[in-house]
Amino acid sequence: MAATVSAAPSTSGRWFGFGFNRFGQTVPGVAADRVLEPRHLAACGSGPRPGHSPDIQPAPAPAPARKVCPAWSHSAGWRGDGSIYFWGFVADGPWHQIYINNRDQQRCRDILTSEKYLLTLWQDRVECWDVPSLRPTGDTMGSVIWTKLLQEEEENPNTAFPLIPGGYITTTPPFYKALSPRLQARRLALGGEHALMLTFDWTLYSWGSGRHGQLGHGSVEDEAEPRVVEALHGLAMAEVAAGTWHSICTNASGDVYVWGWNESGQLGLPTKLPQKLQSEEEHQQTGPSGEGCGKLYTWGWGNYGQLGHGQTDSSDVPRLVEYFAENRLSVMDVVCGPWNTFVFAQGGI
Repeated sequence: MAATVSAAPSTSGRWFGFGFNRFGQTVPGVAADRVLEPRHLAACGSGPRPGHSPDIQPAPAPAPARKVCPAWSHSAGWRGDGSIYFWGFVADGPWHQIYINNRDQQRCRDILTSEKYLLTLWQDRVECWDVPSLRPTGDTMGSVIWTKLLQEEEENPNTAFPLIPGGYITTTPPFYKALSPRLQARRLALGGEHALMLTFDWTLYSWGSGRHGQLGHGSVEDEAEPRVVEALHGLAMAEVAAGTWHSICTNASGDVYVWGWNESGQLGLPTKLPQKLQSEEEHQQTGPSGEGCGKLYTWGWGNYGQLGHGQTDSSDVPRLVEYFAENRLSVMDVVCGPWNTFVFAQGGI
């Protein structure tokens, strides 16, 4: 499965989670280490695990998160009003929750997270917060460890965070890396050790570690600078996602291409070169976002139930997650964490 954050969904649906939940980082209202089937995240969870009495509780949630960003031991959610909340192992303990309201009436516009850091995009700056130092008061002032100021004329509504004017943001120091303006970057996906970038002319670039074939250049060599993925050159790429050691993209026609590490069947194909992926069920192409017909297919390592099939088996074949179809839910967005999955869906019976 790929770790990806899609465009913010509408506010009329619901978030669901499944997978690794030892610290309450997936579905905090469920007292289980593994959540094997999709469960609704009610206000990002309710109630601690039996035997735990955390003093940190979430604020009321009148609307679902616009984005969910999972790390290994905790998750972060961002609402359209700019507020941010965390659940999981935060504030020095598991099964905790922290809610951070708008500060000084300013709205946070987007977020990017890792196990240690949270990057927040504001109108005039990007901030990095030290997650372990966050406390129940919701005061982040002592947690801001890095800031990059943005000029008003630098704002570009046609690009998506973590892209910012002149470069992009990462979750590891020094947090900002420059990009050549000649590349005209439009979308960027950060994997565990590599990056994928789409440009405004629909070209796909990759760089970083290539030791698992995740760059798609037909070798396992690293690339220090963005390099065109020649196997896909000439095809109009529309979306891109980067997993820890593998990559996925879709073209304008909806075809899905995968390459990289395949030890647990996360590609569905035994190759390092980009190949077109087709589901064996109904012969429909589908991406990690489950968009289009509103159905969701998953594949790869399933030891913690992160595939959503009610079991812990892995699969090298895309399989339909029946829960959403059976409950007449249309999948609009998917975010894949290290060992868990979050799904935004609309409808329902």
